[in-house]
Amino acid sequence: MYQKAVQAVKNERGLTLIELLAVVVILGIIAAIAIPAIGGLIDNSKKDAHVANAVQMINSAKLAVLGDDEFRPEANGTKTITLKELEEGGYLEPVRDPDGGTYNVDGSSVTVTAGTDARTFTYSVTLTNGTRGITGPEDELKRSAVK
Repeated sequence: MYQKAVQAVKNERGLTLIELLAVVVILGIIAAIAIPAIGGLIDNSKKDAHVANAVQMINSAKLAVLGDDEFRPEANGTKTITLKELEEGGYLEPVRDPDGGTYNVDGSSVTVTAGTDARTFTYSVTLTNGTRGITGPEDELKRSAVK
């Protein structure tokens, strides 16, 4: 029985060059399909991070409006609060750009619009870096808004 097992092992052959080449071609096709899909996932994650940063700016502006009369607009008026003012005022920690650059701290802002009674407010954000940005009202911030 031992001799039959040894004989069976001796008769087995390795992969031929054609079989090995077929495996390499199949792996190449799989990689060609997977790499662009992974790139799209990474870009979507960066867009989601931009949206999250914009929402965080609005939440910080809400705190600033409630906590400081300087940031509160008059009835039917508007007030613009820059990213720099939010960071320097302690309402927001420095925001990291998911694209690896830096946000335009003076050009990125939240616009606060007061209602007729100066107690209801609407918020709109503009957040830009060197390559893309997001602009829009609070309820319209989503991945597709990132340009």
